[in-house]
Amino acid sequence: MTDTIPAHYLNTPSNELHERAQRAKKLLGERLYILGHHYQKDEVIAFADVTGDSLQLSQIAAKQTADYIIFCGVHFMAETADILTTPNQAVILPDMRAGCSMADMANIDQTERAWVELQSYFGDTIIPLTYVNSTAAIKAFVGRNGGATVTSSNAEEMVAWALSQKERMLFLPDQHLGRNTAVKLGIPLETMAIWDPIKHKLELECALEDVRVILWKGHCSVHMNFLPKHVANLREKEPDRKILVHPECTYEVVAASDYAGSTKYIIDMIAASEVGSKWAIGTEMNLVNRLIATYPDRDIVSLNPFMCPCLTMNRIDLPHLTWALEELVEGRIINQISVDEKTAEEAIMALEKML
Repeated sequence: MTDTIPAHYLNTPSNELHERAQRAKKLLGERLYILGHHYQKDEVIAFADVTGDSLQLSQIAAKQTADYIIFCGVHFMAETADILTTPNQAVILPDMRAGCSMADMANIDQTERAWVELQSYFGDTIIPLTYVNSTAAIKAFVGRNGGATVTSSNAEEMVAWALSQKERMLFLPDQHLGRNTAVKLGIPLETMAIWDPIKHKLELECALEDVRVILWKGHCSVHMNFLPKHVANLREKEPDRKILVHPECTYEVVAASDYAGSTKYIIDMIAASEVGSKWAIGTEMNLVNRLIATYPDRDIVSLNPFMCPCLTMNRIDLPHLTWALEELVEGRIINQISVDEKTAEEAIMALEKML
């Protein structure tokens, strides 16, 4: 059931909400564990027991004994946490509107239809991989068809594994991570086809038999806002500024940058950098701002000077978190995320292949 936040939470001053959230968290004690994704607002991160990437947080949740796991992130992340935790633990998403446009670009009906069509072209020569930024239903589809999940940290290893299992790979739902990873492994761009789920059509520039990688036509709405012109402008104006981007950016942006890697890679790279070093970072703005605040002795800017935070991540805010906490104090669970048993079992197959 989706619950609607009472209006008075939205009209309460932030300092009062902060105090109330602190009080509620203290009352819940060890019965509660709060997960905070790196892209969350500072006002939410302040209450997180741990911060990290989506899968990392779900794995941490699986080791907790708390009755309630509040996931400050987006819907697919909370689904993964529910899959990996026990049935007697409740996973809560403070605002059900916190979705992910990339995950929504591959629904299960589209994927099942595409699979039938692709099998008619290529027979039993395809193995599916899905980025963990996908719905539980897509993870389950991949699991029952012999594939695995991938993260931006292990994508290279997982794509190499997939292509050692079958002649071809279907990569869901982010075409850019799939393309950038395959290129790093030496797979020619011209042997990569794109499946368009809206047109139900395979787009390719080579003979059908030469296709090695089939990329789902999906993308991250945030990382698509970093453009080659942003790199070119910086190269011209500040050639000494290093450019560090996430592999969800387009191939053209990644190829023109100095470094590309996962969120953890970006954080670790900045942490290890020299005092006074200059960086332009191509990823979500809440994280970039946090890095700027954490390392004031580095010169850090966003690769796109007009970038804004991820809109769906920002759905989780202090009013929604305070509401969720106070409801728990009263013995009520709101916005619980529950994945059915069959979907969970098949999704675990895909996750365990990776792990």
